[in-house]
Amino acid sequence: MSETKISLPLAVVTVSDTRTEASDKSGGVLVDCLEEAGHKLHSKQIVKDDVYQLRAEVSCLIADPEVKGILMTGGTGFTDRDNTLKAIQPLLEQKIDGFGELFRQLSHEEIGTSTIQSRVFAGLSNRTIVFCLPGSPGACRTGWESIIRYQLDSTHRPCNFVDKLITD
Repeated sequence: MSETKISLPLAVVTVSDTRTEASDKSGGVLVDCLEEAGHKLHSKQIVKDDVYQLRAEVSCLIADPEVKGILMTGGTGFTDRDNTLKAIQPLLEQKIDGFGELFRQLSHEEIGTSTIQSRVFAGLSNRTIVFCLPGSPGACRTGWESIIRYQLDSTHRPCNFVDKLITD
């Protein structure tokens, strides 16, 4: 990849039965972070924590050639209404196992052993990267600041995911 930083169009999806645009702090954190890093917000939406609604919305984003990444927040815990894992993992062509492992390691420093209740994950599909984070603003900031920002930075070395998202 060139040393010129590439700006990616990214979508933000908040998974929640109760959040509104006014109360969606986690989605707001992700929008602020991606824009501060020089990326473009393609779209932002709040989707009910329902397996089929989530699959439908994220499938459309993955199929959209304009979207290079999807940042999801919410639905990664262990309650009956946490359906992000069940809904999204079947859509992924490749899993990025190291994302969840590294996130939980970093999160342990902040919240201790409670991090084992976080089922964060990431993967690739149709040249689109999908990151699924917990629904708290702090967790979104940790995920972005410690991992995602570097992996979506085309100048980050020794490697990043941008070359897997962009076709020349």
